[in-house]
Amino acid sequence: MAAAVDETTDLLQQLIRNQCVNDGTVASGNESRSAEMLASYLQLPGVEMKRYEPEPGRVSLVLRIPGSDPEAPSLHLMGHTDVVPVNPAGWRHDPFGGELIDGEVWGRGAIDMLDITASMAVAVRRLLAGGFRPRGTLLYSAIADEEARGTYGAEWIVDNAWDDVRTDFLLTEFGGMRIPFGRGRNVAVLTGEKGSQWTKLRVRGTPGHGSLPYRSDNAVVKASEVVSRIARYRAPARVAGLWRRFVEGLDLPGLQRTLLLNARTVGRAIDRVPGNAGSYLYAITHTTFSPNIVHGGIKTNIIPDSAEIDIDIRTIAGDDGEPVRAMLRDAIGDLWPQLEITHESFNPATSSPLDTPLWDTLARLTPEVAPGAKLVPILTMGATDARFFRRKGVVCYGYGLLSDRINFGQFVRMFHANDERVDLESLRLMTDLWERVAREVVG
Repeated sequence: MAAAVDETTDLLQQLIRNQCVNDGTVASGNESRSAEMLASYLQLPGVEMKRYEPEPGRVSLVLRIPGSDPEAPSLHLMGHTDVVPVNPAGWRHDPFGGELIDGEVWGRGAIDMLDITASMAVAVRRLLAGGFRPRGTLLYSAIADEEARGTYGAEWIVDNAWDDVRTDFLLTEFGGMRIPFGRGRNVAVLTGEKGSQWTKLRVRGTPGHGSLPYRSDNAVVKASEVVSRIARYRAPARVAGLWRRFVEGLDLPGLQRTLLLNARTVGRAIDRVPGNAGSYLYAITHTTFSPNIVHGGIKTNIIPDSAEIDIDIRTIAGDDGEPVRAMLRDAIGDLWPQLEITHESFNPATSSPLDTPLWDTLARLTPEVAPGAKLVPILTMGATDARFFRRKGVVCYGYGLLSDRINFGQFVRMFHANDERVDLESLRLMTDLWERVAREVVG
């Protein structure tokens, strides 16, 4: 696998250096750079590739290897090529240098998720170069705009070119990190993701002269109290479904398992978990409310008559819609009549079942690549492109194998953060895994 690791490393470095930074605007991303590079890398005789460009520069690439048996299962290996913005001042090395330092590739996207995009491409090229002729159809895609809601990437393709990407099973970001508690080498597989219900509130007040604040009806002051109440609010714990499968898969001591599976005690049990792992466990058992933007006032000497609060709300399945509004009313209390909801954007939670041939294949092959590893299903707080496919009935998992050099806390801290990097052993593990899974599922 040494040659494959070298290829994956080189490809990852090029993807990082392409600087496909997506700031959420239509003109950003420029994923065409990486789409063309990957197309050139994957171009072999007889290879079928299509490009999709809903807006200039926002190019997604899809490669298709048709299967010989239309009844055989199909598999889609999906990466994305855009990355989030970066402040170079916070980095120890050039965030777009793609430097190889002490066995690690540094750069924006090294973890999220250019490492997967590159390793999947290398695995597919190795299969093609070896004359792979699958029974089931195999797809590989490098998708634009994942980091800004998928409007010009996965969502557009699913809505406008579904027959080109239709599949039974899909693998994308992200799992493969070792869970830092429980017995054995428990490896995470992302089988579902929280939803979102971003909400804008307008707080009403009464205008007046800034020199007369006593007993004034100041919307900004009122908004500050609303923000504090929302920040203190704790939604009810949800301990059924995927959470139960997650806890039971960890082989925990009996008392700890009991506490984590009880809605009344799960909060106290999570409080005892150290570091970032505790924050993660809280997030996947509760709908969360984070008031992140506040605007109010028009001039220093005018008491403001309105203020706006933008809240990042991430929902557990079943909490979407009216249940979220009920939680907001509960959190805000007696101030609720003095405000209104002016905007909501809905993105319901999604999940995939575990009793599938793909799960069985991953469970069987993973220990061959990473001895002693055992799969554990997890939920992610953020959104991935898998949600568009799950809503079409596709079984989707987020996976990829990380070496023990990247622990769970470090993995979480590097997402959208400074000093993002991935080690070569992780690249080896992932490239090997994708090739084995493809041969098993569609071969």
